[in-house]
This record gives sequence, C-alpha cells and structure tokens, in this order.
Amino acid sequence: MLFTSYEFLGFLAAVFLLYYLIPKRFQWGLLLVCSYVFYFFAGPSYLLYILATTATTYFTACRIGKLGEKQKAYIKSVKETLSKDERKAYKEKMKGRQWKWLLACLLINLGILAVVKYTNFAISNVNGLLRIAGSAKQFGFLDIALPMGISFYTFQALGYLIDVYRGTVPAEKNPFKLALFVSFFPQLVQGPISRFGDLAKSLFAQHAFCGKTVSYGLQRILWGYFKKLVIADRILAGVNTLIRDTDAYRGAYVFVGMLFYALELYADFTGGIDITIGIAETLGITVKENFNRPYFSKSIKEYWRRWHITMGTWFTDYIFYPISVCKPMLKFSKFARARFGEAVGKRMPVYLSSFAVWFATGIWHGASWNFIVWGLGNWAVIMISQELEPLYARFHNRFSVQGKFGFKLFQVIRTVLLMSCLRTFDCYRNVPLTFRMFGTMFTEWNWRILWDGSLLRIGLGGLDYILLALGVLLLTAVSLLQRTGSVRDKIAEKPYPVRFLVWYGLFLIVLLAGAYGAGYDASQFIYNQF
Repeated sequence: MLFTSYEFLGFLAAVFLLYYLIPKRFQWGLLLVCSYVFYFFAGPSYLLYILATTATTYFTACRIGKLGEKQKAYIKSVKETLSKDERKAYKEKMKGRQWKWLLACLLINLGILAVVKYTNFAISNVNGLLRIAGSAKQFGFLDIALPMGISFYTFQALGYLIDVYRGTVPAEKNPFKLALFVSFFPQLVQGPISRFGDLAKSLFAQHAFCGKTVSYGLQRILWGYFKKLVIADRILAGVNTLIRDTDAYRGAYVFVGMLFYALELYADFTGGIDITIGIAETLGITVKENFNRPYFSKSIKEYWRRWHITMGTWFTDYIFYPISVCKPMLKFSKFARARFGEAVGKRMPVYLSSFAVWFATGIWHGASWNFIVWGLGNWAVIMISQELEPLYARFHNRFSVQGKFGFKLFQVIRTVLLMSCLRTFDCYRNVPLTFRMFGTMFTEWNWRILWDGSLLRIGLGGLDYILLALGVLLLTAVSLLQRTGSVRDKIAEKPYPVRFLVWYGLFLIVLLAGAYGAGYDASQFIYNQF
C-alpha cells in the first residue's frame, strides 16, 4: 500500500476510527496489528525478516539487561568487601559478556541486511574481478527480493539494542511493545529512524481524542501530499526523460536534470516524512523531525545537519564516535603524532571515522558503486572545507562579507549546486557514465535549450512549469515563515474564514493539480528502495 493509494487512505481511516473507539489501553496493541497488516500487504514473506530482527533484538536486549541487573545486585551485595580494583575487574568482565551478546545480534541482523541487499552487488564485483583476471567463469545472480524498509527498521532496532548495552534505555520486557517500536507502520516506508527513548514515551501511552492534535496532524498530512503529488510526481516526468536518454539529453540538459532531481527528491522525501509525522500526530504520537530547511544551508556540513537528521545522528552516535575513540584508533593517532607531527596525528581519528561514516552512508543508500562514490564525495568536500576554514576566515575578515545577505545567498546557492552535482551519481546510477554526463556540461554548449522551447518537449508542458514555479514559491515562503515559529500555529491564530480558505484551498490544489488521473499510477517514494 503506497501512501498515495486509495487503499492506504481507506486503511488509515479504519485505523484512525478504531484507535479512538476502542478502550485506550488497547491502542498500542491495535497499532501493532495494523503495522503487521500494512507490512503483510507489502509482501507476506517479508514478515519473516522483520520478525527475525524483532525476536533477536528482544532476546539479546533482555539478556544484556539481565546481565546489567546482575552486576548491580552483586556490586551492591559485596560493596563493603570488594576493593576498587576488584569491582572494576568484575564490571569489565560483565561488560565483556554483554558485548559478546551485542556483537552476536549485530552480526545476525546486519548479516540479514547484507544478504538481501548486497549479495548481488558482491557477486557483480567478483565477476568483474574474474573478467579482469581473464577468467571465463561467472557467478549467477540470486533472485532475492528486498523487503520494504529493511534498512530503516534494522537500524532502528540496532540503535535500541546499542542504547540498552550503553545503559541509556532499559530493556523493554514486553516483546509486543518492542515489536511495535520496530514495525510502527507510518515510518516503515522511509523513516525517520527513531530512538526508543524518544518514541516509546508517546507510542505506548493512552491517547484521548484531541481536536487540535488531530487537526494539526491532518494539516501536516495534506502538506505532505501537496509536496508529493503536486511537485515531486509532476517534475518526475521531466527527470525520467532527461536521465534515461543519455544520448539525446547532454550538456545543459544535465544541469537542468540535476536541479530538477534536487527539487523532486526534496519534495518527495520531505513530503513522505510530513505524511509520516502527520499520521503519528493524529494518533497522539510524537515522531522526531527529520528536516530543518536544508536548502537554506550555507555549507555541506550544515546541510547534513538539516537533511535526514535522524539518519545523520544515527551514523554519528553509533559509528563515528565509537570508531574515533576506540583503542586501536587512539593508538594509531598516537603513532601518527609521533611520526607525522601533532597537526596530522590529531586529525587522523576524525578523517578515518568520517570516512567510515560516509562509506557506510553511501552503501546504506544502495548496493552500487555510484552510492559509495557519492558518499565519499560528500566526505571529501566536507574534509577539504574543514581544512580550508582558516583561509575562509581570513577571506571573510579581509572583505567583510560574513553575515551580509548577498554573501549568505551566494553560500546557499553554492551549497545547493554542490549537492546537486554530487547527486548526479544518484541520477545515472553508473559511475563512469555519471562522470561522462557531468563533463558534457562543459564540453557541449547547448544552453539555448533554456529558452528555445526544448524544455517543453521533455514530458512537461507550460502549465506544469507554472504549477512547479508556484509550488516552489510556496515551499520557499513556508520555509521562511518557519524560521520564526510553526506555520500551523500562525494560521491557527487567524479568523476561521482565513483558516478555512488556506486549508480547503490547499486540499483543492492537491485534488485538482496533483499528478494523477485516469491511467496514472502514483510513483512510490524514492526512499522506499532504501
């Protein structure tokens, strides 16, 4: 059931009515049943994967939790008789046992993810090496379907497990509550990647019907559908035309395509997140925000603090920090300081940990080299920018540009263009082809297509461009208004006729201008594939 399908809207209406009609103590149980029904329609066999992840995570977390309780009880009972060193040794012993359980569960669940998502990628690379070596032997690919949202729910479950190991959240004793946390249906499609300590507070609570909360949730859902149906799915026709025929659409078409894709991706992904957060809000459940006006960022580093926030914090907390402070890294840093100097040595943990994060980020997005190169491209730009910060500071001081509107606008445009260039790896899905197509922007000067009517022959008509332009203006206006507080709060303060015109008008725009109709099949959200 796609979020944009009539089946999903009917399913959602049924969930909503039952949720507020049944006794409140059964609400979270209903959500668990509905989440598994939703996942069943994605593919009955996929239930085995999510059940396996949930069961292994629950069992391991309970085991880690019990070891922690055992340690506390023992230390308390012999506190007066054990020396400080003996207590430390015992704690290290118990932590080691917890680590073994954690490692086993990580290997199982990451192994499941690796098998279903990366097996054929590994086979293709082995076949490539065999061809280079001159061997005629080739391995056949496996027919493995990728379960919906497996990257999201796997990372969410493992984040919970690591938090239990660290002692930041207690192990959930109720297996069904943990199952709901892993499978909560609005965020199965494309996140956010929630933390147990954040989501559990409202997910398992009892919620009475609140008109304001439900109204706000429906408004958020409507805004998400506007982004998805009016903007993302409309411009999708042009994006597909530009990137599929690489012989016809080169040069300036590549530049147009990467900007179109930037708009499509933003409207599609943030639209889906708006729908997710809105659905949860109608049920009284709080889901973390995942975006904070990323296209107003003045650097790529800032951009990644604003884009897909929950994914970025996940990689930072569970990959970057553990690697940067682990004993082997600290030893290597010490060696580098002695061998190459203090300046280089102290940077090594940051460089290598960041490299690991961006490599993982790239391959998490997809099992292909284009995503890996995309991830490492982000890493290279961020690291280079970080090294050049003293030079930037001198430039800013010399010309007194820092903080001025014109320079901030330049920084924003520069960041959008840099991110769009990097995303060409996502568009063409082939590393050599991406470099060739990117190069044509500088070798094939056909920029006349921007004004000679050629862009009216890529699946988009004049009305489409008008609607897209108005949509972008509305997105920009809302983003600017959000800097001073919630737009919904601002609208709620207006008289009823104004509120009615705003929301009913937006509903009519989605209904009349959405990219659907007879024979139209709404495109799935881009992040479904991850």
